[in-house]
Amino acid sequence: MLKALIKSMRPRQWAKNVFLLAAIVFDRQLTNPTAMARTMAGLIIFCLLSSTVYLLNDIADIEADRNHPLKRLRPIASGALPLNAAIFASVLLMLISLPAAYLLSPRFAIIAIIYFLLNLAYSKYLKHVPLIDVMILAAFYVIRVVAGVSLIQVERFSPWLYVVTTLLALYIGFGKRRGEILLLQEVNMDSTRRVLEGYSLSFLDQLITIVSGTTIVSYSLYTFSAPNLPENHTMMLTIPFVVYGIFRYLYLIQIKGEGGAPDELFLTDKPLQATIFLFGVAVLIIFYIF
Repeated sequence: MLKALIKSMRPRQWAKNVFLLAAIVFDRQLTNPTAMARTMAGLIIFCLLSSTVYLLNDIADIEADRNHPLKRLRPIASGALPLNAAIFASVLLMLISLPAAYLLSPRFAIIAIIYFLLNLAYSKYLKHVPLIDVMILAAFYVIRVVAGVSLIQVERFSPWLYVVTTLLALYIGFGKRRGEILLLQEVNMDSTRRVLEGYSLSFLDQLITIVSGTTIVSYSLYTFSAPNLPENHTMMLTIPFVVYGIFRYLYLIQIKGEGGAPDELFLTDKPLQATIFLFGVAVLIIFYIF
């Protein structure tokens, strides 16, 4: 049951919480031990809070998941994790994470509560509304960035990064919806989620095209217009990594037919991993060496 609980907490999904590090990285405070300690504490708290949300989602969606070709294998839907145990674990994680957030920073705690309540609203209502569902998913990424900003005294963090984060999250979200529709078509099964009835592959492809292009433009504008960047515009050298990463994800969801689980792609696709790694190295060199 412990193994099933850990699986239901979805530790692989914790990778999304690296967006809390955006503030400390792009504000060039990685060498500040106090800022680093506070950010890492916030990262751990958001991982626990995220797991609380995942458990509550699986509890709420237990019947729909049992009719899904893949989600029926989740511990709660399959019965590997008893429902009562899942409820107890979610309450315990919430009682740990929210007070810890307040002890770290009252402002951070407010952001964490907003994140948690918005997740509950998403699970109950908003995930059934086409377009709004993906926009809320994008908001979760932006909230993570805001949470990271709240933990440190920022000096050079650009608002452009909020725009880029929003667009990138929309891009990933629409790609996920495309993958879900494609999966249901492949297994010749009707959708168990009402929201998928509001999408089609052609509609999603149009949205993905719009958002992917806008993401590239927004990031490019950030690299030479944000006032906090090096004056020699070396940050523009990171644009090719962003462009390739976006193109690679587009290749995976449209040519390979993947994308239903973006976290799996980022953890398994080596070209995508290499791009993210090289982008990170380039940013660190530009910010902290040159």
